[in-house]
Amino acid sequence: MDIKTLCLGMLTFGEASGYDLKKRFETSFGHFFSAGYGSIYPALAYLAETKLVTCTEIPQEGKPDRKVYRITEAGQRKFMDALCETNPGHKMRSEFLAMLCFAHLMEEQHLDSLLDNRLEALDSLIELLRSCGPEAQARGVQFVTGFGLTVALAAKKYIEENRSLLVGSESTQREAAAG
Repeated sequence: MDIKTLCLGMLTFGEASGYDLKKRFETSFGHFFSAGYGSIYPALAYLAETKLVTCTEIPQEGKPDRKVYRITEAGQRKFMDALCETNPGHKMRSEFLAMLCFAHLMEEQHLDSLLDNRLEALDSLIELLRSCGPEAQARGVQFVTGFGLTVALAAKKYIEENRSLLVGSESTQREAAAG
């Protein structure tokens, strides 16, 4: 799914501004799909242009008007068509893992910092996902949140149990001596 389709999907939960959608991306979707204002606002503009959403401008004192988007019937149909896809891709992009492919070229101290930083990020993600109360979420969001929590916990455990493959191990010392 692309950003436009995901924005349509989020609007099935109710009207929202671009800011509101960004917050939803950071919470419910943050562990598997990142989107910034630079992609959300152009997507919303396109969806409004193509009549898949409507946009209402709400005046605010001392600030620009707040734009609130609502999915149209055409947008609902378009989104439902996207949900009929039975073989969606499942990609994982990780700069962390890409860097670690070259661990043999890095100093152990740097590797140690990378692992510590990743563990901190995982702890933050785990805390965020645990704070998303399931009682207030649609069942699909509950499933995705639980999936993300399971993956984050497994990643944390793997790093903790296998850290010695990268730092403090005999193989690391041999690689450094050979390098």
